[in-house]
Amino acid sequence: MTSAAHDAASRPAWTPPKGKPPLSARILRATWRGLPAARHAVGREPGLEVPAADGSPLLTDHYFPRSPGDFPTLLVLSPYGRGVPWSPMYGVLFAEQGFHVVLQSCRGTGGSGGRFDLWRNEAADGHATVAWLREQPWFDGRLGTVGPSYLGYVQWALALDPPPELKAMAVQMGLHDPYDLFHADGVPRLENALAVGVGMTYQHQGTAAFARATLRLQRRLRAITGARPLRSGHLTTLAQEVPWLEDVLTHPDAEDPYWRGASTADAAERLTVPTSLVTGWHDTLADQTFAQYDRLRRAGCRTALLVGPWTHTSALQRGWPEVFTESLGWLRAQLCDDPSGLRSAPVRVHMGGANTWRELDDWPSSPAATTSWFPTTERHLTRQPPTGSAPVASFVHDPADPTPSLGGPLLSRTAGPRDNAALERRKDVVTFTGPALAEPVEILGPVSARLSVVTDTGHADVFARLCDVDAKGRSTNVCDGTARVRTTGRTPAAVTVPMSSTAHRFAAGHRIRWQISGGAHPRFARNPGTGEPALEATELSPVRITLHTDSVLLLPGTWPEVPADTP
Repeated sequence: MTSAAHDAASRPAWTPPKGKPPLSARILRATWRGLPAARHAVGREPGLEVPAADGSPLLTDHYFPRSPGDFPTLLVLSPYGRGVPWSPMYGVLFAEQGFHVVLQSCRGTGGSGGRFDLWRNEAADGHATVAWLREQPWFDGRLGTVGPSYLGYVQWALALDPPPELKAMAVQMGLHDPYDLFHADGVPRLENALAVGVGMTYQHQGTAAFARATLRLQRRLRAITGARPLRSGHLTTLAQEVPWLEDVLTHPDAEDPYWRGASTADAAERLTVPTSLVTGWHDTLADQTFAQYDRLRRAGCRTALLVGPWTHTSALQRGWPEVFTESLGWLRAQLCDDPSGLRSAPVRVHMGGANTWRELDDWPSSPAATTSWFPTTERHLTRQPPTGSAPVASFVHDPADPTPSLGGPLLSRTAGPRDNAALERRKDVVTFTGPALAEPVEILGPVSARLSVVTDTGHADVFARLCDVDAKGRSTNVCDGTARVRTTGRTPAAVTVPMSSTAHRFAAGHRIRWQISGGAHPRFARNPGTGEPALEATELSPVRITLHTDSVLLLPGTWPEVPADTP
């Protein structure tokens, strides 16, 4: 008798209950198209109480195939409730494909006991749930995890010390570093922080409560993000005190003891559990996904990566058929020994500007060289390095009228690629544009900028963006990033701005554009220009930012020679 057969024979008999998935889940499931056909009817055990690490009851719904036989188990731990959309997207869809699905509310959410404390209890509670699973008659020892966003964080937390039953992970648009979710080089990611606060506070209370809170945030966003001091503004949105939100925003230093133990990056550095990663080019957590992919590959862990033309939320909407199919194929391969759903290459990325998909052996596809582009006083981009350092452009950023954010990796419906024309007409935005391309050029990999700047107050932020300008002059954002600047006197300060990664094709006749400003508000909290912390400042000071010619835009890959015409 095989070990698996012996384990099955030794488990007590289990009689599936007669419960059905909730009507809302069945209705939503019926509306989806482009998904694999169901293999099994689905049953549900709702409201099971699983003891957390401290004994608090964690409310859990168990979805299962209504068919005889053993099936692997998927663990889905959520702070957003167990109703729509999680019940149909994870409970129903994966159960009908042949998995037990344990959909559980994190402590302090969705009716579970205890108090929710961002990131601090997930590892212990995950292990407590696995201990409970071992006692269930339907659990056959094959365990996988799946889920997006914070549901990805709980997967990484469990993987810090993976239980022996854990055989596969599918992390979708996943979080592993809470600090990076809320700050970029010390600059608060303000709009996303508010959206996370609303989601964590209200989504587990039901669709109606979450919708009302989201609309309230949209209506009051300008007043909230313009409040002085800023730290008091979120209270009018959330209508209740959320201590952890104020805590994360008022600790902008990554080395602050407050953040100790928050990141689960270490899990990927030693993991052997096969892991699938999914993100989108305009996902606010894309950089975290790329960082974990790199760690997993260096650790020798079996890994797959899918990057689509999505934002954090659209990946679970219009991108859901692709995301679901990717995760299903991976989990079935690792847990059911069925590799039929795996693609031939470990990496699949969507090429922006071309609307095509590309399969690669790795990401980036090779240790890419970089091509340097330099600004000129005529607002052009050139491949010719400057002979020295001299002022090339100067503009004033006024925090009382901050440069607005437009598109990019946000958690709101305004995320993604946008026409930047109105933004680029502002006096506090400078652009440098390259010549028209004689042939298409592709870039695949990380983009960054090294800026040489002087500020008159000594305190500023810089925001850098790569845009694709088409033959009609439409400028569309590709990727971007921000960094904090500290200067003394008239000596230029060198600052590196990570601008995320991309896979993008610039078509023949298009031009590359480098856009620079002093911020992107309210995506990032405005820099008051005074040296005060962004959340505490009550006084605002305009700051003049002067860019020097030895600044450089670094694009991955080797570019062909381009004509010397002017834009």
